[in-house]
Amino acid sequence: MSKTTFEQSMKKLEQIVQELESGDLPLEEAMLKFEEGIKLSRLCSGKLDETEKKITLLLQDQKGNVSEKPFESDS
Repeated sequence: MSKTTFEQSMKKLEQIVQELESGDLPLEEAMLKFEEGIKLSRLCSGKLDETEKKITLLLQDQKGNVSEKPFESDS
């Protein structure tokens, strides 16, 4: 897969989902689209994980001191 942006990958994934949900694809084409969708889903998930690791929250205490704390998601 070429170097695509997260947004491009998500847009393509959404198109694939719509095509699969339509039910109009022949079985072999549907399987190929499904496989491509899985790859795109994993790619997007990986990009989100990488981004989450890079996020740093800046916290300010009562004295005005700023400290950095790694981002922790609720999930």
